[in-house]
Amino acid sequence: MDVQDIVSTVSQKAGLDQATTEKVVGTIFSVLEHEAEGTSASSFFAKIPGADALAQKYDVMAAAPAGGGGGFLSSLQGALGGVLGEKAGALVNGLAALKASGLDMAQIQKAGETLVQQAEAAAGPDLTNQVLGSVPSLKGHLGLG
Repeated sequence: MDVQDIVSTVSQKAGLDQATTEKVVGTIFSVLEHEAEGTSASSFFAKIPGADALAQKYDVMAAAPAGGGGGFLSSLQGALGGVLGEKAGALVNGLAALKASGLDMAQIQKAGETLVQQAEAAAGPDLTNQVLGSVPSLKGHLGLG
């Protein structure tokens, strides 16, 4: 199972269009890539072909587009990221990106739940839980914790 299979299944089960689903999946993978530690994250991404590339496409730590303004939320993210370090910044940026995609929390949670089920099928439940366990606050935001 590759990342496109996962995106298609999440799209279908969460009732989202392909482009939105790709952004949601890529954003969650990017948060995991920045926050999950050690070889479990590397092994996880190795078992899902294309997941790493999708995470990089939707990199939550990439600089915001120039001239985008961003406003208060953007400055708040920058301040939190600076205070809490890159790890918390990745989670804050990822959650902001998910909410900015126009989805409500129920849709984000359904997409996250389906994504985890698909990741477990691809990478195995133990490895998936190990990676998610290293980012406990993400599980809570996805309604999994």
